Amino acid sequence: MAISDWHENDRPREKLLKFGAQSLTDAELLAIFLRVGVQGKSAVDLAQDLLDHFGSLHALLNADEATFCQAKGLGQAKFVQLKAVLEISRRHFESGLQTGETFNQPEQVAQFLHHSLGHQSRERFSALLLDSQNRLKQFDILFEGTLNSASVHPREVVKHALLNDAAKVIIAHNHPSGDPTPSSADLKLTQRLREALSLVEIPLLDHIIIGDKGRWHAFSQHNQL
Repeated sequence: MAISDWHENDRPREKLLKFGAQSLTDAELLAIFLRVGVQGKSAVDLAQDLLDHFGSLHALLNADEATFCQAKGLGQAKFVQLKAVLEISRRHFESGLQTGETFNQPEQVAQFLHHSLGHQSRERFSALLLDSQNRLKQFDILFEGTLNSASVHPREVVKHALLNDAAKVIIAHNHPSGDPTPSSADLKLTQRLREALSLVEIPLLDHIIIGDKGRWHAFSQHNQL
């Protein structure tokens, strides 16, 4: 049955307009992006097939161009469109925070970071530089790759904070595995960074690890700072 023959409350576009984007499943959201299905399959059916093929929405969004384009119903044009949508989303949340919104709760930071780090296939270590009132001054990716106490240099983080006149700092990185649970290396790195920043009287407010499916871990909430 074609989507046009479905009850209007079940059609992804109409459902979004009536109930909001949060009411849609991953397959329904992806179907709106795909716009059309393939012979014998509606856009929603095709979307579900793609989610099953890749294993999750996270894996689909992180697929490289070659892997993405090999899937039925996809291609280079869809790959380019998807990357553009992800970048628009990231810039939207980043620009909104840079206009003066303050970071007073870990939930605020995590929401922002999910759009900046949540769909990355490699680990990225970032620093959020705040003013004295916890307003975001600058957000930067400082290191990439496999992160540990050897690859993330505290002196570079301190230097970056001083050069940009940060009053406070929040550090963050993602776990491409999707599990935001901190490792022993994450805990050791956090202590080294906290101690290094304290020498120049810049408080480390938090370290947040971003996983998938909205999961995150804030060190401040677990007495790990």
